[in-house]
Amino acid sequence: MTLFPLYLAICAVPAAAGMMFKPGAWYRDLDKPGWTPPDLLFPVIWAVLYVLMSLAAARVAMQPDNDLALGLWALQITISTLWSAVFFGLHRIRTGAVVIALLWAAVLATTLAFLAHDTLAALMMVPYLAWGSFALALNLSVMRRNPERGYA
Repeated sequence: MTLFPLYLAICAVPAAAGMMFKPGAWYRDLDKPGWTPPDLLFPVIWAVLYVLMSLAAARVAMQPDNDLALGLWALQITISTLWSAVFFGLHRIRTGAVVIALLWAAVLATTLAFLAHDTLAALMMVPYLAWGSFALALNLSVMRRNPERGYA
């Protein structure tokens, strides 16, 4: 697991985007469903997900012929970095939904690619896939509840 710190450091990029583009008053004023988690829960969930996805990537990095799997991992990290800027920074709810749908697809592809190399690594990605499903549903619900706000 000597590569774990490297992959965890890479996760600092989307984490930094999340810290730069905080929910703020705009998000607090949106009509959100009752099943929206409290704001304090988000950093805890993301910390756990970053550790799991970094451990998974480190395991796959030790396997031969891992270029596609690690390329997909890098793609999902890149897309994840964009979401906070689009949704919280630009207040683009609809565009945020597109970004998070692309993120979900990239996480699914990464999980399946990891499965071809290491079952445990793929299983470590499942919570991220579940969170992505929940986050997409939440983004879509916020979009439907706020048709007059940030609909670009």
